[in-house]
Amino acid sequence: MAEKNLAKLLLNMNPELHAGEYVFCSLPESKFKLLSINPVCMFREVEGISIIVSQSDADALGLTYEGSWSLITCNVTSDLASVGFLARMSTALAQAGISANAVSAYFHDHLFVPKEKANEALAILQKLSFDLRIE
Repeated sequence: MAEKNLAKLLLNMNPELHAGEYVFCSLPESKFKLLSINPVCMFREVEGISIIVSQSDADALGLTYEGSWSLITCNVTSDLASVGFLARMSTALAQAGISANAVSAYFHDHLFVPKEKANEALAILQKLSFDLRIE
C-alpha cells in the first residue's frame, strides 16, 4: 500500500544510487517519433518533448544535452498525494548546494542529481532517514 505519512516515508525511503549516467534532452515531436531507444522518462512540453536517456544512448544518437546526472530511487512506495516528501529531500540537498530534478512515478520518487555529487547526495538522503530513527 502506498504511504502518505511523511515520517514513515522518510524513515523507510531506502535511497538507492543506480549505475550509469543520464542526460536530459529536448526534441521536436517529429524527431522523437524516430527514436530507436526507449527513454527512461518523457514529458511533452510546449517547446518540445523532454526526455531522460542514458548518456551512452544520447551520444550514440547525437542528441544535444548539458551535464550528466545520476539517478537515486527512493525505495519506499509513496502515495502520489503525499505531502512534503520531495520538499524535505530537496531542502536537505539544497543546503549542501546539490541540485535535484525529481520524477514522481506511480510507485516511487526518483531524483536526478549531478553525477559528480551523486555519492554526497546519497549520503545526505541516508542521513536524513537515519536521523529520524535515532530521534
